[in-house]
Amino acid sequence: MNYELRIEKMVQGGEGMARLPDGRVCFVQGGLPGELCKVELSQNKKDFTRGRVVKVLEKSADRAEPKCPLFGKCGGCSLQHLASEQQAPYLARVERENFRRLAHAELPEDFKIHVGPAWGYRNRARVVIARAKNGNVSFGFRMQKSNGIIPFESCPVLTPALNAFLKENAAKIFEESVKNNKRPPRNFELDVNLFDNGKGDVSFYYKGMTAKDFEKNAVSVVDIAGAQIRSDASVFFQSNLALLPELVSAVQTAVDEGIASGEASDAWLIDLFSGVGFFAALLKDRFKKITTVEREEGCLKHARLNLNGGAVQKNVENVSAAAEEWLVKNVVDVPATLIVDPPRTGLPVEALDAIVKSSVNRLIYVSCDPVTLVRDYAKFAQAGFSLKKAEGFAFYPQTPHLEMMFILSR
Repeated sequence: MNYELRIEKMVQGGEGMARLPDGRVCFVQGGLPGELCKVELSQNKKDFTRGRVVKVLEKSADRAEPKCPLFGKCGGCSLQHLASEQQAPYLARVERENFRRLAHAELPEDFKIHVGPAWGYRNRARVVIARAKNGNVSFGFRMQKSNGIIPFESCPVLTPALNAFLKENAAKIFEESVKNNKRPPRNFELDVNLFDNGKGDVSFYYKGMTAKDFEKNAVSVVDIAGAQIRSDASVFFQSNLALLPELVSAVQTAVDEGIASGEASDAWLIDLFSGVGFFAALLKDRFKKITTVEREEGCLKHARLNLNGGAVQKNVENVSAAAEEWLVKNVVDVPATLIVDPPRTGLPVEALDAIVKSSVNRLIYVSCDPVTLVRDYAKFAQAGFSLKKAEGFAFYPQTPHLEMMFILSR
C-alpha cells in the first residue's frame, strides 16, 4: 500500500518520520525532513509502520544523488541521499532530540560533531569472498536485511589501499583458505576482516587462518598521536584513522582538565572496555598507576605490548575480566581518572552501580551508541553526576552512526 506522506524529521537510525492519515507514525527509509514522498509500506503494526520512498514529490534542498550504484542494495551507507556537508547538522539535531526525550535534559549549547573526509575514509571493513557459478572468485558486502552477497569493484567509502588490496588479493586469500579447510562446503563463503593501518599496509584475518599466517598477515601497527599501537584484523579498532586524532585530543584534554581541577587525579587511570589498550597507551605517561580491563583475550595480548612491551611493570596491570565483574570485586577508593568505552549495549547495570558507589568523581564516557549513552547518563544524573562536556565524532560518513564522548562529574 502506498501513501503520500510529508516527512516531519529525521530520527535515530537515519530514517525520516511521517504520520499516516490515521495518526500512526511511519518510519520512512530514504526520506528527508520537509519532503513530500510517495511511500510504500514494508511493515504495518498496530502502533507504528515502516516504509520506503518510491518517489520524491517535493525534494529537500539537502537531497543528494547517491554516489554508489549499490545504494539501497548493500547493507551500508544508508545516508547517501543526504548531502555530505549536511549529515553532521542533521545528526546533531537527532541527538539533541534524543537527549531531550530520553534524559529530559538539554545537550550543552557548545555540543558539536567533528567531521573528516566524506569518502575514502574507511580503513576497516568486513567483506565476503566466494566463488561464482562460472568459477570466478568475487568479493562483496552482505545485502541489506539478507545474507546474500552484493559484489562490488570499488567501494567509495573504503580507503584506496583497501580497494586495491581486494582487487589484487581476494582470489588468492580465498584459494588459500580453501586449501586450509580440507572439507569446505559446496557453497563456501569466506568472511574476511581487512584493516588499512593508514600507511597503505593492509592486514587481514579470516576464521581458520593458521597461526603462522596470522602473525604474517593479520597483525598491524598504527602510528597515532606520537605512539605506535599494535593490533590485528581480528579485533576491534576504530574504522576512521583520519578523524581518530580528534577523539584522542578530546580525551587527552578531558583527562588533563580533570586532573587540573582536582575532580580526578593522576594517582590511577582505569580504562574499562580497554580493547588493545588504546587510550591507556596514549595516556600512560600522565599516571602513577594504570589498570586496563578487557575480557577479549585477543585484545589483551596487544594491550600488554602497547603499554609495557610485554614486560611486567609494577604500575601497569592488564586485567582479563568483564568490566562489571572487576568493578564489583575491586574497591576504587581514590578519585581515579576513569575512561569507559563500552559496546553498543552500553554499561552493564552492575558496572554503573559500582562506579556510582566508588570514589570516582569524574568519568570520560566514549560511546558508539548515542541511545544507550543517554540511557546511562540519565542513571548517572540521578546519582548526582552532571554533564560537563558533550562531543560527537562522525566516524562513519554516509551512515547515521555516530561516536559520542561525554564528560560526567559530581
